[in-house]
Amino acid sequence: MYVFSFEKLEVWIEAKEFSKAIYLITSKFPETEKFGLVAQLRRASVSVCSNIAEGSARKSFKDKAHFSTMSFSSAVEILNQLIISYELKFITEKDILIYEKTWKASPTN
Repeated sequence: MYVFSFEKLEVWIEAKEFSKAIYLITSKFPETEKFGLVAQLRRASVSVCSNIAEGSARKSFKDKAHFSTMSFSSAVEILNQLIISYELKFITEKDILIYEKTWKASPTN
């Protein structure tokens, strides 16, 4: 199978794995959150790796930077939603610490 250039990017690989982790974490949320936090978290997590992939196909630096910014913005959105999920006791402190560890390891912070 052909491998696209974005599939070789470590940041895309990590974002994809994180998105899968969000799907697993949100599968334990209450059914009442199916169209609330679950949907928001899942969409935002897929948006992170999707914007990385789309940006990698752009030709200009300005376009690439735009998609990187969009990806970063989605990551901040996820952090906000995880904090709310933690405060509502939908996730544990361990769940949110995993994300914070990833966040702090980011070279942009």
